[in-house]
Amino acid sequence: MWRDLVAASETSDAASPLLDDHATSGALELMKYGLRKAKADNVVSKGSPRVDPQVVSATNQEVVLRDCVDSTRWLEYKLNGELKNDVPGGHEKAEATVRLSDGMWKVSKLYLHAAGSC
Repeated sequence: MWRDLVAASETSDAASPLLDDHATSGALELMKYGLRKAKADNVVSKGSPRVDPQVVSATNQEVVLRDCVDSTRWLEYKLNGELKNDVPGGHEKAEATVRLSDGMWKVSKLYLHAAGSC
């Protein structure tokens, strides 16, 4: 899911066909919302976050994950190539639910806390 979001963020493409490969429901809508906002703000993202999710709980149909997403190397840039601002990225607590549906595991819930939350 993160790789799909990184690829779509390079052009702020909320219609990217990659997004629903590994996300659905609220998680998919959250990603599309962020990409639409970035497009409206005329920014794209470069780089990629570092993730290291930990399993909180698991069943045959659902896995709950927690992570501290490091976005210090995944920054927003104006279309002219300049950084959007001087905020260096941060560390955001992330909680996700991954569900098995039609033989595919997809992130269905995703909640990203504020920068500095972990």
